[in-house]
Amino acid sequence: MQSTKLITLFDLPTGQQGIVSSGPIASRGEAADRELALRLFEIGFIDGESVRVVARGHPGGDPVAVRVGNTMFALRRFEAERVLVAPACKVSA
Repeated sequence: MQSTKLITLFDLPTGQQGIVSSGPIASRGEAADRELALRLFEIGFIDGESVRVVARGHPGGDPVAVRVGNTMFALRRFEAERVLVAPACKVSA
């Protein structure tokens, strides 16, 4: 069985595709974390969904423009750090 290293969506390199793994994560179980996890789930960050970081703000890469499915979203760093992804191999088109 092949093991894939999971990273946060914020750490996914710009232009690389990833697959959401286990949906959004709530780090400490606090109400704000649960609400954020629910919001991310509702907008499409669900297990198995394809994502791609399209662009990053300057300085520091915040916010992050992300395509999930066929929709584009801008996420703040703390939001993108709540989503675990498995980086996908780049495929030539």
